[in-house]
Amino acid sequence: MYHQRTLKQRWNDISGQFPVLLLTGPRQVGKTTFLKHIAEKDRTYVTFDDPDARLLATEDPAMFFRRYRPPILIDEIQYAPSILQHIKIQVDQDRRPGMFWLTGSQQFLMMKGVSETLAGRIGIINLLGFSAAERYQYELHNSPFLPTSDQLEQRQQSKRYDLENIYHDIWTGCFPELIAGSITDWDVFYSSYLRTYLERDVKDLTKVGDERAFLTFLRACAARTGQMLNLTELANDTDVAVKTAKNWLSILEASFQVYLLQPYHSNLTKRLVKRPKLYFLDTGLCAYLTQWTSPEALAAGAMAGPILETYIFSELLKDWWHQAKNPSIYYYRDKDKVEIDFLITQNQMFYPLEVKKSASPKKSWISPFNKLSRLGTVASGGVICLGNELLPLGDNNYVIHANLL
Repeated sequence: MYHQRTLKQRWNDISGQFPVLLLTGPRQVGKTTFLKHIAEKDRTYVTFDDPDARLLATEDPAMFFRRYRPPILIDEIQYAPSILQHIKIQVDQDRRPGMFWLTGSQQFLMMKGVSETLAGRIGIINLLGFSAAERYQYELHNSPFLPTSDQLEQRQQSKRYDLENIYHDIWTGCFPELIAGSITDWDVFYSSYLRTYLERDVKDLTKVGDERAFLTFLRACAARTGQMLNLTELANDTDVAVKTAKNWLSILEASFQVYLLQPYHSNLTKRLVKRPKLYFLDTGLCAYLTQWTSPEALAAGAMAGPILETYIFSELLKDWWHQAKNPSIYYYRDKDKVEIDFLITQNQMFYPLEVKKSASPKKSWISPFNKLSRLGTVASGGVICLGNELLPLGDNNYVIHANLL
């Protein structure tokens, strides 16, 4: 059964403006399925997973474009990056909106060629796995998440899923094949995904000499999701050089496995920390790597808080990315260890958010928000938790149940 994606309307709008669109994201999140589903009937499809198509594109691009004429959907563009130069030639000869739809899973191999060759001709959009709204197929949002009273009330009125299942959703992860497909064996799916990732993406991106050491590093990163990144400690714990750890972390970022959330920093004060926080983008893969064998064990274990925070962050990111917008999301922490989990900034206004694994709100949870007044204007904020009602929590702050994202 096909699940509607939030991105559909925005993708079609942007396709009417740019001759080339690139959809990026990790493997197996449904990029090709989504584009095939919304493509018009006359759009040709070709994948560079096919060695014959890849060879033709690389060795004889003129013949390639005689065989595959625009409008065209080219899958896994990173396997034949030289074709980008010939796409530019095609676009410059006949600049029509929506001529080329491209997909790719590796930013390293794509983005240099894209930025150098197709600047001004291409729109770039990110897609992750299913959001909660897409998973449960309730009313899709038409604006990215901000904790304003109007938006929260609007979301409250649409159908929402039961928060009793939230750790089941966290443990399952957001890959479409596990949610909407025929695959039901969680262990086999993630072990296969991991093997494919190591054998294809990692080998393509860099010469990792020791795959076992890289897997150890990957597991160590998963165990640190939701934490401030200490690169030296991470390198020491995995017995690799700091330079190697930095390179491997960049691989995880480039292949959409992790996201480094930057701290909010202002010239107004030197008391703010500068290290990013590490988040896995799929909580199911994170749970698999850290060997939680059931949702119940995960919910009761030591990672219950950090992985809930990770899930909330990934939902926030999807809410923005799946509407083709790049969010200004940070975290706040000063040298007095006062911390705010997420800080969304828009139009020079702050929207602070805390995440709590609790259903009983406390006003003390928002006390760190007071620190922001010296840096700018605080619009509204809230505590995202496991409660069942949208409630006020002081001036312009709310108790936000997690299924409003």
